[in-house]
Order: sequence, then structure tokens, then C-alpha cells
Amino acid sequence: MTGLFDDPQVARFTPLVSPFDAKAARDYLDRAREAGATGRRIQLAITTDGAEPLGEVLMFATDGDPYAVEIGYAVGPRHRRQGLAARAVRLATAHAYGALGARRVLLRIEAANAPSRAVARATGFALEDTAPIERGGVALDTWRHTEPVAARR
Repeated sequence: MTGLFDDPQVARFTPLVSPFDAKAARDYLDRAREAGATGRRIQLAITTDGAEPLGEVLMFATDGDPYAVEIGYAVGPRHRRQGLAARAVRLATAHAYGALGARRVLLRIEAANAPSRAVARATGFALEDTAPIERGGVALDTWRHTEPVAARR
């Protein structure tokens, strides 16, 4: 995990602590297990072989809307520009609509995060015309999935 998440881009655009050392990884895994046990969060490794983690994708309930699911993701620096984030977002979006019964699927992206904005556009999300939300001192734009998964070919 430290090789994936101890990275300036991850530190800049995610709420993960920096430096992301072994203690931070243990704390993060403990929080992930606790959140998973509540049923409000699913965190999965992004892999190509089912073994080596190349990043992470997570789905979680948003406060105030029982039919909305937010997706977050991070890809390790050595594994970027391979389409991994887009594939993970597509799979998580399909899972949110299908297994989780979501009616709205959201991404929250800082305006300066050009790679994530590109992933959002490539996976059928559109920027909503709403004020940014504040999270951890960062303003995040809301992107909403615009096409039902069943309609995709």
C-alpha cells in the first residue's frame, strides 16, 4: 500500500495521509474493515491479475440520499495511464446500480485534478451545475453518472 499511496498526487487529490507509511497503511486498513462491517462502504483493490494491487476503488453511501452512491479511486504512480481507473469506475458504477440499487452515482473531484476529470468524462459522468462541496478543506465538484448502465453497449 505504501508504494501505491505514498505519492504526491495521491496526497494532493485524496484524503489519505502523507506520508503514507506502514503505520498509515495499517490504520487505513483498520478503518476500511470497520467501514465495510457497517455496510456503508466497499473498498476493493484494482488488479489486472487478481493478485497484485495496482490501486483501489471504493463505493460508499452519501449522507442524506439513500439512493446515491459515491465512488472514489486511486491508482499507484507506476500503474497510471493504462486505463485502470476508467475500468474500475465503470465496474463500480455497474455494481452501484445493480447490486447496491443506486439511482444516482457520483464522483467528487477537485477542479485541478485533470486526470480524474478525464476519467469522469470517459466513463459517462457529467459535471453538475452545483456549488462545490467542502471536504477536508478541499472544494470538490460533483460529477453525476448520466447514462444508465443497462443502456451501455
